[in-house]
Amino acid sequence: MIAVATLSGAAPRTGVVLVAALAAIVLLVTRGGRDRVCAAAMLAALALAPILLLADIWNSSQLRFVHRHPLYAVVAAVFALAALAAVAVLMRRRPQAFPLLAVLALPFRVPISTGGNTSNLLVPLYFVVAAGALAWLVPALITGVSGSSGDRERGGSQGPDPPLLAWVDRLLALVIVLYGLQAIYSTSHGSPSGFEVALQNMVFFYVPFALLYRLLREVRWTSELLRGCLAITVVLGLIFSMIGFGEYATKTIILNSKLVAANDLHTYFTVNSVFFDPDIFGRYLALTMVLLGASLLYRFPRREQTAAVGALVVLWACLVLTLSRSSLGALLVGMAILAALRWRPSRALYVAVAVIAVGAAVVALTPTTFGLNQGLNGASSGRGGLVSGGLHLFGDRPLQGWGSGSFVQEYRVHNRGAGELSASHTIPITIGAEQGVIGLLPYIALVVCALVCLVRGARGDPVRAALAAAFGALIFHTMLYADFLEDPTTWALLGIGMALAADGRRAQASAQMRLASDTSAARSGSVSASSAAS
Repeated sequence: MIAVATLSGAAPRTGVVLVAALAAIVLLVTRGGRDRVCAAAMLAALALAPILLLADIWNSSQLRFVHRHPLYAVVAAVFALAALAAVAVLMRRRPQAFPLLAVLALPFRVPISTGGNTSNLLVPLYFVVAAGALAWLVPALITGVSGSSGDRERGGSQGPDPPLLAWVDRLLALVIVLYGLQAIYSTSHGSPSGFEVALQNMVFFYVPFALLYRLLREVRWTSELLRGCLAITVVLGLIFSMIGFGEYATKTIILNSKLVAANDLHTYFTVNSVFFDPDIFGRYLALTMVLLGASLLYRFPRREQTAAVGALVVLWACLVLTLSRSSLGALLVGMAILAALRWRPSRALYVAVAVIAVGAAVVALTPTTFGLNQGLNGASSGRGGLVSGGLHLFGDRPLQGWGSGSFVQEYRVHNRGAGELSASHTIPITIGAEQGVIGLLPYIALVVCALVCLVRGARGDPVRAALAAAFGALIFHTMLYADFLEDPTTWALLGIGMALAADGRRAQASAQMRLASDTSAARSGSVSASSAAS
């Protein structure tokens, strides 16, 4: 608590830059026997991130209990650390527990008030990531190696990454560092201010998700483990869908009072299940359907394909009830990528055109369902104005932007008549307005580089094709509903996809070396035989 009080009076902006640098080290120092360096950075990030958050909200009402009953707070912290240590020991003994628990915790959010704003935080995932990090870093700090010598249970991929895959890590690190640096000149007015948003994004999303990505890259991905992760995802999707059906049947919303009010004003009813927002729920369903759809395009046992069809029907029915146009579009994009990787792109293009034509016909017959009778801005629920306002912000400061996390406050300042909707829903515009060209170029490079790494070599591999298609669908969704690096699914897809791509590249290189060695040996043998015959 002394450290928190000290930091609250010091320079928190410097702290944001420091924790961003620590996350970058975790991403960059991943190979070559430098596990101890990475482990030290990981431990420092785990310690500094919550201190930064507490310093930001130290004088707020939500910590009133801590101020009045510090002993109870200390006891609660001790119990939490003990539980964390117990789960870390479990993960150390059973390395496959970490990826399974991480996938299980991905969608669960808990609404918590921080800095005058209510955020839906992934508390279960934070716990899993912290436990997984402890399980990895403690042996690395003690011995200098994160696993047993000879055959590491985690990190089955040995040796340096191929150059293009290594660039994904570098670009991720660059994006995080730039976000931290550009938070220095972010706005301080408003509640929450631009800097408070940047700090919370760094603490709640970038730092823990960077650790998640690093740990997923270290997992030895067997077919059984991949099937287990997919099974967890599908089962969760089905459970969430059943909750959504219950909401629709009873016309009751579990979370989000604003959605309750919106449903009261319209003839249709939108469901969100355990998610705060229907579009986030729709994104989860759409990505799950893309991952599951690979089993229908490739040769899987008939029993598995039949089960997949049944699950897809349920997920699709609930996706329709979300009325999330962005999620429906993401599903189409993901399926198109999957089809293009399975068959010739031209054939996939014909199918895509047919599906789009059918969808356009349906929308034309019922334009009021999707709000197209209200014009572009009305059909997009006011997001057209956000796009034009964001472009104006970018035009005012094209090079450096207005500072990380500043979009909402700057949009309200520059658009006095703006309504309640002021959060950007298009990631490139958000980055352009907040970080200018300085942040926009690394983002574009990251997206292109990641897509190339995921797609290259994925043809013929159903798992890698499904991951590439899901990532492409997610990129499309972020163009219409924000949350790119703020979504743990992005980091999970990248972590698993990059690990499999690296393993595939190394296996291919090893096979080529063996082939070259065998060819050389055969030539040498033939030369020796010829000499002996002479």
